[in-house]
Amino acid sequence: MALKSFEILGFPDNRFDTIPLLDIIKAVEIKKQEIKPEIVFTHHAHDLNIDHRKTFQAVLTACRPMQDETVREIYSFEVPSSTEWQVQTSVNVFLPTLYITIAESHLKAKIDAMEIYTSEVRDSTHPRSENALKLLAEWRGLSIGTRFAECFEMVRRIL
Repeated sequence: MALKSFEILGFPDNRFDTIPLLDIIKAVEIKKQEIKPEIVFTHHAHDLNIDHRKTFQAVLTACRPMQDETVREIYSFEVPSSTEWQVQTSVNVFLPTLYITIAESHLKAKIDAMEIYTSEVRDSTHPRSENALKLLAEWRGLSIGTRFAECFEMVRRIL
């Protein structure tokens, strides 16, 4: 797992609902044109966090399936303390459809990356704790008969 680039676009934290959706869409479209991805991973449509929901809407709009679109697949991921804290109705719930086996080294890299966000890490009884992240990876792994896994919900796949 390696991050090639990282950029903060300057939108206000936890206030995407105060920004016109079109502004967020345009920012995503600019990045998409630079990168020209075939696969996009984004937040779940029904995360409790408003920024996550608006990001999902912007990504889905920016990746509309038009003639020259490079994006062939869109997946949403789960965010501890946002995805599972939303009302769990059949419409809102995160439904994993893609499981990816990960090595313990990948899990360690994920936990190390999370620890950079000191304001987001919590104690062991919180979904964003080191213990909870490991338990979630183990749970997702148990679901497919492996030690650790990450899971995603397929939003769109064009073959």
